[in-house]
Amino acid sequence: MTDLIRLSGIEKRFPGVHALKGVGFDLTPGEVHALMGENGAGKSTLMKIMSGVYQPDAGDILLEGRAVHLPGPAAAQRLGIGMIHQELALMNHLTVAQNIFIGREPRRSFGRLDEDALNRNAAAIFAAMKIDIDPRAEVMELSVAKQQMVEIAKALSFRSRILIMDEPTAALNDREVNELFAIIARLKSEGVGVVYISHKMDEIKRIADRVTVMRDGATVGTVGKEASIATIISMMVGRELDGSSVDIPDLATAPVALEVRGLRRGRAVQDVSFSVKRGEILGFAGLMGAGRTEVARLIFGADRREAGEIIVHGKPCKITTPLDAVEAGIGYLSEDRKHLGLALGLDVRDNIALPNLRLFRRLFGVVDDTALAAKARDYIKALTIRTPSERQEARLLSGGNQQKIVLAKWLLRDCDILIFDEPTRGIDVGAKAEIYKLLQSLAAEGKAILVISSELPEVMRLSHRIAVMCEGRLTGILPGGPETTQEQIMGLATRQASNAGEAA
Repeated sequence: MTDLIRLSGIEKRFPGVHALKGVGFDLTPGEVHALMGENGAGKSTLMKIMSGVYQPDAGDILLEGRAVHLPGPAAAQRLGIGMIHQELALMNHLTVAQNIFIGREPRRSFGRLDEDALNRNAAAIFAAMKIDIDPRAEVMELSVAKQQMVEIAKALSFRSRILIMDEPTAALNDREVNELFAIIARLKSEGVGVVYISHKMDEIKRIADRVTVMRDGATVGTVGKEASIATIISMMVGRELDGSSVDIPDLATAPVALEVRGLRRGRAVQDVSFSVKRGEILGFAGLMGAGRTEVARLIFGADRREAGEIIVHGKPCKITTPLDAVEAGIGYLSEDRKHLGLALGLDVRDNIALPNLRLFRRLFGVVDDTALAAKARDYIKALTIRTPSERQEARLLSGGNQQKIVLAKWLLRDCDILIFDEPTRGIDVGAKAEIYKLLQSLAAEGKAILVISSELPEVMRLSHRIAVMCEGRLTGILPGGPETTQEQIMGLATRQASNAGEAA
C-alpha cells in the first residue's frame, strides 16, 4: 500500500535550537497514527512542516510517492493536508458556513455572495460527517465541541486525505470525545489518514493503529496498537537525568509556609490542594495544558479563582490581585519573563526596583536614587548578573541574566514564598546550573519554593517533592530523590495511575 505521506530525514533548526534531527514519519490510508512525546520533543514542529507552516532545512516529503514542496499552509491544503490546531482558529462573529469557506465563497453574478449555496455546501459536509450543526449559526453560539467539528468540516472542505489533529479532546467531555471518535472512525472507513497528537494514553490505546514516539527532536521508534502503555511511557522518557539527584532535607518539624485547599477555576484547575513547607522545593510536573501555570496564577491573584482557600503561614489570606499576593510575601517569576516579568525598555536597576519603590521613597515621595543604585549593584554582584552596569537596558542582556533580574526584584522584596514558572526556559546550560544553585540556596535559607517545569530531569533534580497534574487535577504527589522514576511521573501525568502519594 502506497503511503499517503512519508517524511524522511527531516531537519529543522531555529536560533540556538536543533528542533528536528533526521526525523521520519509516515501515514497510510485509513490509519490513525498517533504522535507522542514530552513537551519540546518536536511533535508540533514536525506537524507544522507537514502542514506547510515551516519548511524543513533538509529531508524529503513524499505525497503518495511523489516528492512535494509545501511553501505554505495554502499549498498543503490544496494537496489535501488539513491541520486542526489545539487553539481553534475560527472567527466567532461569522457563521459556521462562512468560517468553513472563508476566502472560497460561492458567488452569483457581479460577484455577489451566494448565501444559499454557501449554506448548502456546508450542510452537505455535515451530513457526510453525520452531525447536526446549523450552517447559519454564529460560531460564538456553539460549544467548544461543535467548534471542533466545524474545524474538521473546514479541513474536509478542501477534500483532505490527511488530517492532523493536535490535542483535539483537550476541552471536550466524555460524550463529546465519543462523538469525535465516531467521526474519526467514519473518516478512516473513507480512506482518510489521521495524525493524532495527544498525551492521553487511554485515547491512544483506544483509537491509534500505530504510535510514533519522539524525544529531544528525534524519532525514538514506532510501535503497533498492541504495545503496552508502559512501553510507550518508557520510550517517551527513556533518557538519563542530567546532573546529580537532589539532597532531601529533613523538614519534619518545618512549619508550613503555603497551603492551598480546593483551588478551582473552570476546567483548568479542579479541586487542587497541597502545601509547601519553609525550606522546601515543591516541583510541579505535567504535560502541556495540565493546569500548572493556571494554579500559579490563581495563587498569585493574576486570575480570579472560583473556589478555594490560600493559607499563608497558617492564616487564611484574601488574594484577589497580584498586589495582595506581594503584600502576603509571595513572588511569582512568570514563564513569559519578556512580557510579564520584565519591562525590557527599562534598565536593570529600575526593573529590580519596580515592586520595591516604597523601600526607597524619602520625603515627599522622592526616590533615593543613590540607595536604589547601591542595592541594585549588590544584587548584580550576589546573583552574578552579567551587565556593564545597573543602567544597562534589560532587553540587551541574555535570557539567563534577564531571569536573574526578575529573581533579584523578588529577593529585594524579601518574599517568603517564591513561584518559579519554567525558570530555565530559553537559558543556556551554564546559566541553568547557576539558577539551580540559587534555588537550592534560597530553600536552604528557609524560603518555600514552587518550581513548574516541563523538563522532567529538571523537576527531579531540584524537587524535594513532586506534584503531578493532568487535565486540571492534581493526580499525585511523589517524593523527590532516586526512589521516584520518570515513568512514575509520566504515569500520573497521563492518568495512568490513580491519585497516588500524598494529597497535600
